[in-house]
Amino acid sequence: MPWGGDLEPLGYLEADADEARLSAATELLELLLRSNIRYRIASEMHSEVVDEDYAELQRKHEALKESEERYRSLSEHLEQRVQQQVKTIEQAQRQLYQSEKLASVGQLAAGVAHEINNPISFISSNLRTALSYLDRLKALGERLKQGMDSEEARRYWQDNGLDFLLKDFAELLDESQGGAGRIARIVSDLKGFTRIDHVDAEMEDLNRIIEQVLNIARTRFAPDIQVDFTAGDIPAIRCYPGQLGQVFYNMLLNAAQSVSADGRIGIATAMQEGAIRVQIEDNGVGIPADLQERIFEPFFTTREVGQGTGLGLTVSNDIVRAHGGRIELESEPGKGARFTLYFPLEQG
Repeated sequence: MPWGGDLEPLGYLEADADEARLSAATELLELLLRSNIRYRIASEMHSEVVDEDYAELQRKHEALKESEERYRSLSEHLEQRVQQQVKTIEQAQRQLYQSEKLASVGQLAAGVAHEINNPISFISSNLRTALSYLDRLKALGERLKQGMDSEEARRYWQDNGLDFLLKDFAELLDESQGGAGRIARIVSDLKGFTRIDHVDAEMEDLNRIIEQVLNIARTRFAPDIQVDFTAGDIPAIRCYPGQLGQVFYNMLLNAAQSVSADGRIGIATAMQEGAIRVQIEDNGVGIPADLQERIFEPFFTTREVGQGTGLGLTVSNDIVRAHGGRIELESEPGKGARFTLYFPLEQG
């Protein structure tokens, strides 16, 4: 067989290979075109989504700015309302203090009037007696001017008891002087007690305030109530003496009203952990556990209607807290109560 016949099939094979390569290239090109189209579609979709997200963020940003503006306006309005409410509360608190102060002064009036009337009564009686003694001495002087001899003067002296008169006269003057001093102390203590509206804080010894209040409060105590005051070694603190006087008065009055006629009230001051501790305890009826959390509530009282305002402990608690202190209570029914007041030396 000639060589040319052997090469003819090879030509067909090459043509088939070229066609196959062309077909493969065409398929690859179509694949690339489809991939490019999908990429462009995906890219366009992504751009649309990003644009929509950006537009949504812009809308949310504008809405947030509007909301922030409304919040700022509301905040300013709320701050004004709060300031108004604070002023209202402060005014109500001042009225509350004044109301309790007037109630305390009203309750004091009868007791103090009696306490002052007592020495005034015996001073008046002593003065009347002293005037009668003076008349008898003047009569003796007139008789002596008229030429009374020594024997007549001796008999007159004995008959009119002038030795007793002179002795009693001196005692009347001493007693009257003591009564006048007692009145002066009551007036001075009462003046200190009524300094609640004093605008400036002062350095004051709590022992002195308690002593003043005790002199006033005793006018409200039953005669048989025993009061013991143990004054500790404590430094003076910057405070409002009139306000603290009202606190101690309210506490003492509550204690006196909770004990029986022969009850006991104890007061003691001392230093404890950098603060002044004032304990006021009694052996009275005590306070039930379910009421102990309510005793500082305004207008809460366990007494009968007309027997108390229900403001004493409320005002006292507010005053102590305003001085940076606190009040603690320990009590059991039938075993009395102990109020412990703490006043820091350094007030914040």
